[in-house]
Amino acid sequence: MWNERYSESQYIFGTEPNDFLKQSFHHIKAGGRVLCLAEGEGRNAVFLAQNGYQVTGIDLSIVGLNKAQQLAKDKGVTLITQVADLNDYDFGAQQWDGIVSIWAHMPTTVRQRVHSHIASALKPGGVFIVEAYTEQQLMMEAVGGPSASEKDRFGSLATLQYELAELEQLVGVERQRMISEGNRHQGVSAVVQFIAYKR
Repeated sequence: MWNERYSESQYIFGTEPNDFLKQSFHHIKAGGRVLCLAEGEGRNAVFLAQNGYQVTGIDLSIVGLNKAQQLAKDKGVTLITQVADLNDYDFGAQQWDGIVSIWAHMPTTVRQRVHSHIASALKPGGVFIVEAYTEQQLMMEAVGGPSASEKDRFGSLATLQYELAELEQLVGVERQRMISEGNRHQGVSAVVQFIAYKR
């Protein structure tokens, strides 16, 4: 599905970084190693690379990651990209100064697996940054997020706090905000924003 979506010549979510990431990336150690989950066409990874981070972007879609590499080339930065399934990805131990999850909407079992590895994968002081749509998005007029048949893929603050209890929360809020990212994310949207670090 994602290979087909990303096969459009345009960047379907645009080439500018996610607003929440742009506001929050400074929590990650300057120049550190960052892992971007479900990175797609690369806009967030490229932004982080432009700000001096060593970035690895993973995604199921080779088409999306090829566009990420092209965007990195256009912007004069380098990325590591890897086609990977989060259901069996090896996060490593104390590998990352930051892990970024922007719109990485996963089925419950995959999300729980991913979250169970975050604390061990982060270095001490490492930061996890998340923005995801909440189920309230289904009642919004905005474009974006999982469908009604994929309700288990929505995020919530309670779920993040429970599944990432090993981390120290810095930011945790459910809110509505205006989003304008390409033609796939548009309008006032219902989101959860979460930042936490490894003690």
